[in-house]
Amino acid sequence: MSEAPPDAYARALRLLAGRDHSAYELRLKLVQRGCTDEAIEAALSRLSAERYLDEWRYAEAYVASRADKGVGPLRIAAELAERRVPEAAASHALREAKVDWAALAARVRARRFGAPPDELHERAKQQRFLQGRGFDYGQIRAAFAPPADD
Repeated sequence: MSEAPPDAYARALRLLAGRDHSAYELRLKLVQRGCTDEAIEAALSRLSAERYLDEWRYAEAYVASRADKGVGPLRIAAELAERRVPEAAASHALREAKVDWAALAARVRARRFGAPPDELHERAKQQRFLQGRGFDYGQIRAAFAPPADD
């Protein structure tokens, strides 16, 4: 006797109860759990209609979470693209994020390296670090600017 296929909707709902997922992530997890393509598509459509699955909300939460961990906007955008979040949702979430990216770059630099560098090669090392974290050139430059006196 063959085993009944798992209920894609119920499994997806359980996954979403833990945290938001992109549709792509949910699809991968449901495939791994043995759900059929038709069941997955039906479940994702139903979850979207019921607003349990919302790519825009996922993008906003993802941006906030990654920014809290000191990740810059370029890397976050790349990670959202890997998760196949629609570009419109990703760019909107990055644009609307309540994050001062230059100040975040400065905090990340200070936390990792402490005092500003005296030597050029140390400054280049710190700049490469921030670039790898996903900050753009302007944000990296601002991270090395002396604090403005009020």
